[in-house]
Amino acid sequence: MDIELANQEATQRMMEARPVVTGLGKALEVIPGMREDLLLHAGPPITWERASGPMRGAITGALIFEGKAKTEADARALIESGAIKLEPCHHHQAVGPMAGITCPSMSVYVLENKTHGNKSFSNLNEGYGKVLRYGAYSEEVLDRLRWMEEVMAPVLGKAIKLAGGIDMRVLLSESLHMGDEGHNRNKAGSILFTKILAPYIVKATSDSEVASQIIRTLGDNALSVLNPVMAACKGMADAAHNVEGSTIVSVMARNGTDFGIRVSGLGDRWFTAPVGTPQGLYFPGFKAEDASGDIGDSTITETAGIGGFAMASAPAIVTFVSGTPKDALNTTLEMYEITYTEHKYFTIPPLDFRGTPTGIDIRKVVETGITPRINTGIAHKEAGVGQVGAGLVRPPMTIFEQALVAFAEKYGF
Repeated sequence: MDIELANQEATQRMMEARPVVTGLGKALEVIPGMREDLLLHAGPPITWERASGPMRGAITGALIFEGKAKTEADARALIESGAIKLEPCHHHQAVGPMAGITCPSMSVYVLENKTHGNKSFSNLNEGYGKVLRYGAYSEEVLDRLRWMEEVMAPVLGKAIKLAGGIDMRVLLSESLHMGDEGHNRNKAGSILFTKILAPYIVKATSDSEVASQIIRTLGDNALSVLNPVMAACKGMADAAHNVEGSTIVSVMARNGTDFGIRVSGLGDRWFTAPVGTPQGLYFPGFKAEDASGDIGDSTITETAGIGGFAMASAPAIVTFVSGTPKDALNTTLEMYEITYTEHKYFTIPPLDFRGTPTGIDIRKVVETGITPRINTGIAHKEAGVGQVGAGLVRPPMTIFEQALVAFAEKYGF
């Protein structure tokens, strides 16, 4: 067995994947294995008993949205009785930012990797602040979700079809040259996404006021494209998964309690350890003591070679997550130390168009003592509050050590 050849294959598959947004569909109808009694969540498997505040808040909100609960006590009772099950998005070819909760009646983006044929999914983005994915579930939050589901999603789905789909690898490549890094800074990508869809949104509805509202909602939300970007990265990473003998990480994800990774050559086994707390900047009225533990599937962006790994492309992100432009540059440079290759299509203008660091190699992480750099939103530790800031975090080293030991045991080293 040749690890180098295996890693070359895994990273080539990751880079050559070409995920295209092909439409929207109800989660129950399009996500493999989705059921009426199931909620999908971010990160590795979690139970209600071990769930963080924002995870519990998002579960509660989703069950109220579905009409299955009215309070957190109702939600708890449903899950503890076994009437509602919890499973990771990653077990169903899906991803979700922060708590990542996806329920059966939600509309989700459908992406197809035109190179390898696999599909991936993610729900719609609500914007910043007091939103479901950060654990908020007030009537204001639920009203926004209902509008997105009943008004926005049908028109958006038609518009995507009329546009002939959206090639996310092309969109990401362009947005990296416009100051994005694809995780917490998606301003350029969201503008490009809105620009592509705007004329087709107008064609997709005869109601000009509805068209105006949808275009304005997409344009005003600098994270509009985050969810399809995450689904695109999921499609890329899944293309690199299950390559025999590969030490490349194919999943990084957090549920607010545990940080978990999967490795291409080790199948679907999770390696987990307690999450850290992001260090960063807080919205007015909040402080570090208010923060929940690290949460979300959005680390799939770093897994695919963007996000924190591409911060050199997005020096202005430091105004949101803390630090200086030099810190952003140094973050990217450090990530070359633990990755297998440089991306063919995602390049960084300030580094003379060098490819982004791609393919986290568990061997290099353990050998160098350098863990991946991640930029992320920060949720309040209590259910119902929502987003309180943004910052930087690293996964625990122990999960990479666990994975390397398991790799040695499996392959006889």
